[in-house]
Amino acid sequence: MGDVNTEVGTDQGATVAGTDEESGFDAELRERLTSAVDVARAATEEFATTGVGEHLGTTVEAAYTTTHRFASELPGYRGWYWACVLALVPGGEVTVDEIALLPGDEALVAPEWVPWEKRIRPGDLGAGDLLPPAEDDKRLVPGYASSGDEALDEAAGPIGLGRPRHLSRQGRSAAAERWAAERGPDTEIARSAKHNCGTCGFLVPVAGSLGTMFGICTNEYSADGQTVHLEYGCGAHSEIELTRDTTPPVPEAYDDAAVDVVVLPQQLAASARARSAGDTPAGEAETGAEGSAPADEA
Repeated sequence: MGDVNTEVGTDQGATVAGTDEESGFDAELRERLTSAVDVARAATEEFATTGVGEHLGTTVEAAYTTTHRFASELPGYRGWYWACVLALVPGGEVTVDEIALLPGDEALVAPEWVPWEKRIRPGDLGAGDLLPPAEDDKRLVPGYASSGDEALDEAAGPIGLGRPRHLSRQGRSAAAERWAAERGPDTEIARSAKHNCGTCGFLVPVAGSLGTMFGICTNEYSADGQTVHLEYGCGAHSEIELTRDTTPPVPEAYDDAAVDVVVLPQQLAASARARSAGDTPAGEAETGAEGSAPADEA
């Protein structure tokens, strides 16, 4: 295969241009360009020599041109497509303007280049790693310069005796944006909370200008040790109280006139013996009595 233009870019989302009667690019010219699939395929196959698949469609991006797209069957280029741009002027013949191999929506392409100094992300720094700030780090200002925060200026101390640099206004703004995004008033847990951190007893104030918006949470069951916005909130606020029922209890009503009859097992046994004794014949009872008399006399 010859030299292939693989410039990253795609025309699949391009806006289809309409006809321009004034310039001469009318519907007839557009139809001729759209129907010239064989011309576009032949030029693409000659250029690529292999890997040209089915026709995917056409796109009109500018007057007098039409882009024909063919699926790429090249190994390692799944999701890419061949783009062949045809041109036509009034009174002329269809000509090939450009052929390129371009990535489609599902193509695997290299990620956008990120400079080395910007590749470090929060959490990448480990034990023993060194990450010096840039010489022109806008988050810091020299210790002898005013930071716009009196508390920070006092912490810097006298020139040459305190901290060489301290946080700039831009550095404070960037920190406030990060903290508010993670634990600010617009988070889901804050929107569902009834109380905010500004009135919580577990909040430790922060000195300086950042203290007007943030504090440190000391509740071990919530954002312990984390910076929270004063309008952030959670369900572990110091003033949370469970709802108590203050209505007096209503005693249950009993019907004293109702009597439940309970028959004990002993009563059932005695009743059964009484019935047995009542069923004995009278003659047998008398005989038994006479037969027992001599025994009594003896």
